[in-house]
Amino acid sequence: MGQSQRPIAAEQHIISLGRVLQSLREEDNVDVLIETIISFVKDQFDYNLVWVALYDRLNHILIGKGGVAPQGNNNFLNQRLVLSPGDLFEQVVIEQRPVGVADLRAETRTEGWQEFAKKHELQGTIILPIRYKDRCLGLLMLASSRWGYLLPTDAKARLMMVLGELAAALHQYEMNWQQKQTKRLEVPLLDLLQKLQSSSNFEQRLGTVLQATHEFVAPNHTHIYWFEREGRYFWRRCSNHHSQKNSLPGIRDKSSATSITVEELSDFYYALAVNEIVSIGEGRSSLKSHFTAQLMERLNVRSLLAAPIIWQKDLLGFIAVEANEARIWKENDKSFVQGAAGLISLASPVENMELTIQSIRDEAQLTNQVAKGIYSECDFEETLSICASKILERLGATRFILLYHNPDQNRYEILHQNQPNNRRSLNFNFDTLREVDWLLLQRSEDAIAVENLEEDLRFYNWRSALLEVGVRSFIVTNCAIGKAPESLLLITHESDRAWTVQEKQLIQIVSQQVGVITRQWQLYHNTEQQEKIMQSFQGCLQVLEQAQSANSEPGNQHLEIISLRQIASVLNCPLVLMLSWLPGENYAEIIPGVVTDNFVVKTDTLVPIKAEALIQWGLTSQGILAIKADDLPEDTRKWMHGVEIGQILLLALRTEPDYEPTGVVIMADTLQRRWSEKSLKATETLICQLAWSRRQKLVTQNLLDNKKELQQLNWYKHQKYQENQRNLASLISQIKDLGIPKTDFLQVRYQQMLRQMENTNTSIAGLLQTEQWQLQIANDKIPIATLLKRSLERVDSLLKQQKLWIGIHGLGQNITDDSNSREKANVRLSQYSLIFIGDITKMELVLNELLVAACDRSISGGRIDFWCRRLDEHFLELSITDNGSINQQLLIELYQDTPKDILVPSHLDQPPGLHLLICQNLMQQMGGELHFYQLPDDRVVSRLLLPLAVK
Repeated sequence: MGQSQRPIAAEQHIISLGRVLQSLREEDNVDVLIETIISFVKDQFDYNLVWVALYDRLNHILIGKGGVAPQGNNNFLNQRLVLSPGDLFEQVVIEQRPVGVADLRAETRTEGWQEFAKKHELQGTIILPIRYKDRCLGLLMLASSRWGYLLPTDAKARLMMVLGELAAALHQYEMNWQQKQTKRLEVPLLDLLQKLQSSSNFEQRLGTVLQATHEFVAPNHTHIYWFEREGRYFWRRCSNHHSQKNSLPGIRDKSSATSITVEELSDFYYALAVNEIVSIGEGRSSLKSHFTAQLMERLNVRSLLAAPIIWQKDLLGFIAVEANEARIWKENDKSFVQGAAGLISLASPVENMELTIQSIRDEAQLTNQVAKGIYSECDFEETLSICASKILERLGATRFILLYHNPDQNRYEILHQNQPNNRRSLNFNFDTLREVDWLLLQRSEDAIAVENLEEDLRFYNWRSALLEVGVRSFIVTNCAIGKAPESLLLITHESDRAWTVQEKQLIQIVSQQVGVITRQWQLYHNTEQQEKIMQSFQGCLQVLEQAQSANSEPGNQHLEIISLRQIASVLNCPLVLMLSWLPGENYAEIIPGVVTDNFVVKTDTLVPIKAEALIQWGLTSQGILAIKADDLPEDTRKWMHGVEIGQILLLALRTEPDYEPTGVVIMADTLQRRWSEKSLKATETLICQLAWSRRQKLVTQNLLDNKKELQQLNWYKHQKYQENQRNLASLISQIKDLGIPKTDFLQVRYQQMLRQMENTNTSIAGLLQTEQWQLQIANDKIPIATLLKRSLERVDSLLKQQKLWIGIHGLGQNITDDSNSREKANVRLSQYSLIFIGDITKMELVLNELLVAACDRSISGGRIDFWCRRLDEHFLELSITDNGSINQQLLIELYQDTPKDILVPSHLDQPPGLHLLICQNLMQQMGGELHFYQLPDDRVVSRLLLPLAVK
């Protein structure tokens, strides 16, 4: 029996659901719809409380529409409930999801309902949204005396279907109501258009538009304001007030009650200028709150709707409708006001048609005259003066300024300026632009207008300088569109002013024509700069040429100072100096070239080379190095400082990569200075030339000093040789006068000694006679064996003293020269038949020097080997090896293919390196060779290539 009752109950639920859905679809009265929902819930569900509320999204409130309450307390269900953040009703409205409450009496997030629940013992509660798509139109609240809020699935499904149908009906009702309330724009706008066609003048058209707008929107006041560009203010041209129906063209006072200045309401002005409608109503504003309050206070209204009147991107004025109460402006109101403003803008050109046509003719004539001036034979200044006068007259401006960017100083300099009425010429340069302004000029295809210099943040670097000379507004444009703004045309005015699109276009066209003149001037300037650089080169070369002959004394700085001044002239640099030193020195000397009063350089300071940052930075850089003054260490600031030092250029004096630098040139200027590529390349060339000239001067001086010393030494030794030769000759004469000894042994010995002394005297006499100031290379012959025997005899005592062994190899069989085999060695050497051809005396001295050096290197008990090998019929290779140690740097410097810097201290400047170098040179003069190297087993080799006599 129970099973059969359930299908019957379900069938009744479905029938009841169908009926209520049908009722909701057919009914169009909101109150009846809500009563239908309340009745359905009351009949189908067991709840003590049923409450239906509609949601007002504009005011964010719930409007109670009745329901079922315990004890018939229905007045409470018709309340208006303001939603506040955090309560449950706002949560349902925002999230559009059901929310359940287990005990309404304990819920604090339902304002006003907690006490009602306690009074009527309401506990389990569920709040469901009435939603259509993504909009919440209201909510349904159900509460019972039971604890908990669980709603059965089938009941919840039926309830959601009914609420969905109710939401659709409410939405349709709202759409129908809005359609009935909406005013149609087509009819009044078409009627307004017909009236405008029949109007005889522009003022009548303004009155017609004003009247139509006032009738359609129905505000308290409707006005048309006109924009005065010079002075930048709006004046009330037309109003719906009877006393102000006529136009008011005479109003020009900014303090007048019927005018509004741009300075007062800048946001309002800029919104209109970009063709935006300004809407201020109840709780809403298209402007920022600060400007909204200021505008409302200025106009003494509570609601405002303003649409701009624009023709060809220029703001002519605006039409404004005002209300004394807080009003929500509808979309059709905004559209009508915007359309009315558009009709005024279309009618506005007719007012000044003749003036517009004449203006176009004047501008065409002006551009033609400028073009003719450019291509005429007039000079640069005259052409620009003609162009400037016509531009200033046409625009009513105060100054015409042509600027050119100086890359060396990184600033804009005035290339030409015109100002009427005997105004004072500008005598300052314009600072470099910020990157954002630079890019703006480079990318903009139109002239850029600044209407109020104090308000506009563009070209901020120029603001203070321009305001000081009375500039309040200006137009600036790049004379080469799309390229870097190297030349700019600046038109200024001494009052706040709005520039029209037509005026900006005129300036843009003229600036491109003026750009042609500027490029011609730039070519002339570049040529002049090249000539200046060439003159500097010629002057520097002449100075260097004169310095070589006239100023070669030690310590004379004439060459360096003049060269540094030439560099300063090319760079136009206020500080140029050089840190100078010679190879091997530890301290650098400061040589000042150009030091202006803004810089301090202590020239008496000795600068440590290894500890000075400027020197080390310059030596590590291959080209010109740029650094900032902030990077200088404190030690450098002690001898060079100044508030004007912002950046520094460094370049070392280099000639060849293998030669040591002898100085670093320092050039300094302000932080804003920019160096042109041409001047830097010219400077680098001049410094390189200075390095070579300085090196040549130092090398020449070094060679002259060496020559002077060698001449003195040679003169002194020659005089001593002459004195010794005279004494020896006198001694021989005295011996001869004594007579021959009586005994046979003494006679033989006497004859030998006398013959040796006479040979020595003859040799010295020949040397004094033929080789006083120049070496003479003889062409004698001697057996190689004899040459080696004499060399060994010369160092015999040294060999015995250090207990050294001598080995001779390659003469048919190896010979070891010791006390037991000396006679055999002499016999075998005598049998070796190769003949040396050359200067025997000098060859013996070379061999002696090599053997002495080998003995000095060797340790006691070591050995020295002679290796002989005939290369061909003209040369014999003789290598002398020893096991001693030798300085590796000395070996490198003795290697003949290694470049040698004569200014750098060397092992070849003093013995033994100097003696070995002399031996190398003598061997070359005798047609042989001498080389030094070290074998892998660390033996030192002195390799001789001796010329042989051909049999």
